[in-house]
Amino acid sequence: MDRSEPVESVAGSVEDGAKVVEASPVEAKEAVLVPTPVAVEAETRKPGAATIRLEKKHPLAIRWMHWVNFPVLFTMIWSGLVIYWNDSEPGWTNPHEVYRVGAGSLTLVRFFPPWFWKAFSPVIVTDGLAYHFFFMWIFAINGILYVAYLLISGEWRLLMPERRTLRDAIQVILVALHLRKGLPPKKKYNGAQRIAYSAVIVMGLGSLVTGLAIYKPTQVHWVTTLLGGYEMARWEHFWLTMGFCGFFVVHVVQVALAGWNNFRAMVSGYEIVPATRSAIEADAPSAPNASDFS
Repeated sequence: MDRSEPVESVAGSVEDGAKVVEASPVEAKEAVLVPTPVAVEAETRKPGAATIRLEKKHPLAIRWMHWVNFPVLFTMIWSGLVIYWNDSEPGWTNPHEVYRVGAGSLTLVRFFPPWFWKAFSPVIVTDGLAYHFFFMWIFAINGILYVAYLLISGEWRLLMPERRTLRDAIQVILVALHLRKGLPPKKKYNGAQRIAYSAVIVMGLGSLVTGLAIYKPTQVHWVTTLLGGYEMARWEHFWLTMGFCGFFVVHVVQVALAGWNNFRAMVSGYEIVPATRSAIEADAPSAPNASDFS
């Protein structure tokens, strides 16, 4: 064997997580310590290092207006259905029939079947009107403050749809349906949430405008006319309400599936995340989680 070639031999023992490597006399005159992965991990891991951390998610104003809007919107829907039921009562022989889905004489479903209205039978229409007209002001003021805060704070940039929002929303839905794997890059709101939450703002504005046309059809006759007349404004107001109901059901179910951590973030403003996870606005993809769909 040529002594000019380096010769290495490993000692038959591993001490303190390191291997002892002996180089040839030509290369070195003393042993070299080469750390193993186990030794490196042991050295870099600090004793008592945190495994989780708090990450700020929702500002105080967003949380306040969210929780104010929850009971207000629920009361608005409930009182609105009371008014709708009374106004659609066949006994009054008025033209406002209960809405249905069908074609010609064929009716697939009516909104709503008789058993549904039994839940509202103890409430008279004057009570429904009183609740509706009182809470509509809170709903309107809260909505205006919410939009104003989004514009002033810059939060609208995180909420409004972007160029690739629709593509991301389709991807999120496919993952939720277990038809594909891999979510888009993690952000505060994914594509589906951006579309849904932006649509709710538009629906809220539409509910206020159509509600005003129904409430004061003579005083704001030009608004009523633009909406297609009183009956059309009433029809549009009803389906906007059904849209809120659909959003409410999906939102609550997804929040329940996401778990306590996601709910707590809307209460405290902070979310508990792994200490090694990057910030919310990082561009690194993350594994699917129920909170990505709520």
